[in-house]
Amino acid sequence: MEILAAGPTTPRAVEMRKTAEKMEAAFLAEMLKGAGLGEMDGEFGGGIGEGQFASLMRHEQAKLMVDAGGIGLAEHLFRAMGDAENA
Repeated sequence: MEILAAGPTTPRAVEMRKTAEKMEAAFLAEMLKGAGLGEMDGEFGGGIGEGQFASLMRHEQAKLMVDAGGIGLAEHLFRAMGDAENA
């Protein structure tokens, strides 16, 4: 995942930014799961194998969404982590 907005480039800030992006990706993956992305019913369903790999596909798609700018959650999480650390 890429670093979002320009800002402090200390190793700690970079680590917090990456963590915030991972959290946003996890959130988006859960939202995609709730929307039914990756599930096929009927004759073309993949059975057990599909169920095992659908979560991997959703997680990769969520990471791509974050890399493309996401929904802004990572930025809010990053700022909250910075505020908590500075308090």
